[in-house]
Amino acid sequence: MEKKVNRWVILLAAVVTNLCLGAGYAWSVFQAALLEANPDWAQTQTAIAYSISFAMVPLGMIIFGPKLDELGPRRFVFIGGILFGVGMFLTGFVNSVFMLYITYGLILGLGIGAAYGASTSVAAKWFPDKKGLAGGLTAAGFGLGPLIFAPVVRSMLTNYDIYTVFKILGVILLIVICLASTFMRKAPAVEATGAAAVAEGKTYKEMMREPKFWILWAVYTLGATGGMMIISSGASIATNYALGDPVTIVMAVSIANTFGRIFWGSVSDKIGRYQTVVAMFVVVALGLFLAISSPSLGALAGTAGLMMVGLSFGGFLGSFPGITAENWGVKNAGTNYGWMFTAYGVAAVFGPTIGSLILDATGTYSTAFVIVIGMAILGILLQLLYMKKYRNA
Repeated sequence: MEKKVNRWVILLAAVVTNLCLGAGYAWSVFQAALLEANPDWAQTQTAIAYSISFAMVPLGMIIFGPKLDELGPRRFVFIGGILFGVGMFLTGFVNSVFMLYITYGLILGLGIGAAYGASTSVAAKWFPDKKGLAGGLTAAGFGLGPLIFAPVVRSMLTNYDIYTVFKILGVILLIVICLASTFMRKAPAVEATGAAAVAEGKTYKEMMREPKFWILWAVYTLGATGGMMIISSGASIATNYALGDPVTIVMAVSIANTFGRIFWGSVSDKIGRYQTVVAMFVVVALGLFLAISSPSLGALAGTAGLMMVGLSFGGFLGSFPGITAENWGVKNAGTNYGWMFTAYGVAAVFGPTIGSLILDATGTYSTAFVIVIGMAILGILLQLLYMKKYRNA
């Protein structure tokens, strides 16, 4: 008989796992070093590797999700750790952009999807009473990854070339993630009480046939779009609005993003998840208004505005695993959230693209910010529609 386990230890292992996976998103540092080592490569070419990696995350969650829900998180965090570490390690041998797409894009990205899907399911299944806080903590681990590993990689590059750095990180992160997986356990079955269908858990096919899935998917997409625009273009926005040192602004937004995953998750446990989503949209709109007004209000107001967007962006990531489990049960939470997480992938494409196109056309991000404010208003309306129609769901 398996001895009693401490669910907080399991959650800590999930946070450590996501912290390691977040190293994959210290991309700006990796990319700069790769371009320096390969002057014949173009930034637009190498950026595709990052896009492929991002696209593989929800795909990995969808591929591994069905077995994850059946067998528990341990083996899938282990598999994800192997894929992630091997992908990172093999990137240390690439001599062409195409090979970079395979190692860093495909293999590493699938590893993130496998392990992130498993670690995220821990929050929903082990913490039904604290879904928001637990989901926020696991998401915060992922957000902290780039903040921690970017300076680590920069320091390593003073002593090693980028290819050696990839090899060293690949080995270390593989070991740490696989060790963390040994602390994972399958959550006890949820007894059907109240809404039996939710307690037992619906499949992704059943979930996607329900109109409320598409309402929430649209809400998630609208909520993440502004955040992806700010995260991907923070340095450029800081320069465009003369907010100060771009690196400092990017770090400030990243810290707000990470803190938001915990803060909003905790808030949602107290006031309700859907009320929290509405509040996050309001904060996004106010933050972008401050950013647009920074020429008259000052750089501090503009920086605060960008941090408000980052804060709420983290909140969407921390809230939606719990929202998904709350609506369609924890039994198939890994697979179901994989499909919900495709909203984040769509936002990752449209957010940066909208910002870049409008900057090229107008020389400023102001019109893009107005569009995202409109998205926030639409998100509020959709969330209120959901609350009115499915308040007892």
